[in-house]
Amino acid sequence: MSVSRPAFVTEGTRRLAAACRADITILTRRLLEAVFTDNPEWTDYTSVPRDDLRDGCCRYLTRILDILGGEAIDPDADDVAVSIGRRRAEQAVPLEAMLRTFRLGGRIVWEAVLDKAEAVGAEPQEIREAGTAMWTVIDGLSSALSTSYRNTELERVRSDERRKHALIEDLIAGRGHDATFAARASHELNLPVHGAYLVVAADSRADGIPVLAGPEAVLAAMQIRSVWHTRVDTTIGLVALEHRDVDAVVQYLRPLARGRAAASPTVQGLAEVDIGHMLARIALTTLPAEATALVSLEERYPEALLVRSPDLTRLMLARILGPVLRLPARERDVLLQTLAAWLAENRSAANAAIGLHCHRNTVLNRLQRISGLLGRPLEGARIHLELTLALVALDLGEQVGELG
Repeated sequence: MSVSRPAFVTEGTRRLAAACRADITILTRRLLEAVFTDNPEWTDYTSVPRDDLRDGCCRYLTRILDILGGEAIDPDADDVAVSIGRRRAEQAVPLEAMLRTFRLGGRIVWEAVLDKAEAVGAEPQEIREAGTAMWTVIDGLSSALSTSYRNTELERVRSDERRKHALIEDLIAGRGHDATFAARASHELNLPVHGAYLVVAADSRADGIPVLAGPEAVLAAMQIRSVWHTRVDTTIGLVALEHRDVDAVVQYLRPLARGRAAASPTVQGLAEVDIGHMLARIALTTLPAEATALVSLEERYPEALLVRSPDLTRLMLARILGPVLRLPARERDVLLQTLAAWLAENRSAANAAIGLHCHRNTVLNRLQRISGLLGRPLEGARIHLELTLALVALDLGEQVGELG
């Protein structure tokens, strides 16, 4: 089965390419010399062994002649250029250096073609055709190189992300207690093994928009190291405090919240990331589903205690406020509002009355009504604590199940 040649391949280009083949070793040496002498400040092949570089140059120059000679047909998807692009991306050679090398190689082959033109009896028209073909081939091979290089870089980034996410998952699972694993995670995540950490948990939104808008970049601008990992239900952040004030870091993150987010208390080192994750998740559950805020567990200890024991919370609520909760909705809500205002104003009926827009005696009458329903006086630190916790439980609502 014959292979159709590109339109630019003519009898003249074939003769010129064939004439240059015998000099491929010389052309390779010229290209290597040019790579390191023509604008050497642009060259960064330090990660490439010299034999590897020589082989790549030889294969590239040979492939130019193959295409000009009609032995290869598609420079835009050429397997040699693709393999060179992949190999150099893996070696972290800058793409600009590779494209420059391809241009230098094209120039060297063109000079060789001109040197051979008289020997093969090429006509001026054939030389012009060869010039057009030459730069068509170089453009195509450069395109194949660039596509392969960028695809390889993308694959590497994805692989790095998968590895990073796996490390974070292992830290969350408690592997940070293993000193060897912690050291590896520290190296690959660019985080300290020891020192104070903040763990952040934020909901993952169904629409794909992050609940925290660009936290890594915001913290990096403050020279704060962090890594972030998106799971099915949450986004997890590990923030290395490194002697920074935890409250200040939380304040940097608060304006980024577009939904529910929560921060753990300070934990020590990668060994305690699993504890920090657990505490951040507990704090997250204290927020209603529709909330748009970032809270710290240290601001939500009462709510966290109640959420962690929903059955006990319901029993407590029934025991402390049951008679009030069983009233008709209108009366119940007025009494609960009055009780909350009174407790918030340090049990001052006069101050509560101002916020409730009623007379002090009205507040006292309502409190007496509550006391009668509960069958106990509203006096003493214990009853005040119980009532406060009961009201917090009511505010939590769905987080601890149906209450009241």
